[in-house]
Amino acid sequence: MANHTNALGMPIGFPVPDWTPCEPPPKTVLDGRYCRLEPVDIDAHAEGLLAAFQEDTQDRIWTYLPYGPLKSLDAVRDWMAKTCLGDDPHFFTLIDKRNGSIGGVASYLRIAPAVGSIEVGHINFAPRLQKTAAATEAMFLMMQLVFEKLGYRRYEWKCDCLNAGSMGAAKRLGFTYEGTFRQATMYKGRNRDTAWFSILDSEWPALREAFETWLAPDNFDSEGKQRVALSDLTGKARNSGTD
Repeated sequence: MANHTNALGMPIGFPVPDWTPCEPPPKTVLDGRYCRLEPVDIDAHAEGLLAAFQEDTQDRIWTYLPYGPLKSLDAVRDWMAKTCLGDDPHFFTLIDKRNGSIGGVASYLRIAPAVGSIEVGHINFAPRLQKTAAATEAMFLMMQLVFEKLGYRRYEWKCDCLNAGSMGAAKRLGFTYEGTFRQATMYKGRNRDTAWFSILDSEWPALREAFETWLAPDNFDSEGKQRVALSDLTGKARNSGTD
């Protein structure tokens, strides 16, 4: 990266000419080959979300979230009403197109259109969907909207640094680890050291190609098993930017 200085010879960040603030993400359906993301609707989605959450009989999916477990339809509807209907966080419900079932939720949050930064979070998928084509495509569709349609510069992922599953998912999806904020917050009466990850707009074209390669039907055999791992493809995409 080139060095830039001001008139005093002091180092400064590279210029961002003609920057125009981004639009907030719209309340729209994101439709893919394996999944569909719909803006959260309590009446349409609450029962399906409860069923998806109940698939985890050990409540493991709630360990690193600041709320839950949600054990009843009333609890799910109340949480949705309080948390999921605003503009930030901006929630989607994942519909698995294999059978039309509801598989979980994900959201944009900490949306900063003025500087082109946005985070993905509140990801809570039923165990049957984790690491599947549908779940991976959901993450791809959310990235694609942010970078290609809305023009954001930075896409963030943050999690408890003790959450090995989330840490691994971020790396598999092509995010770059940036560091850990110690004692960043507290939830459920305990400390959280928060790990930060990001994808930049300059990295997106190579990552998009990685996702499209992995999501292609010919990457899966007759039993639905992947031929090439997404982590291999995204790892190569990240490394291509460091040559």
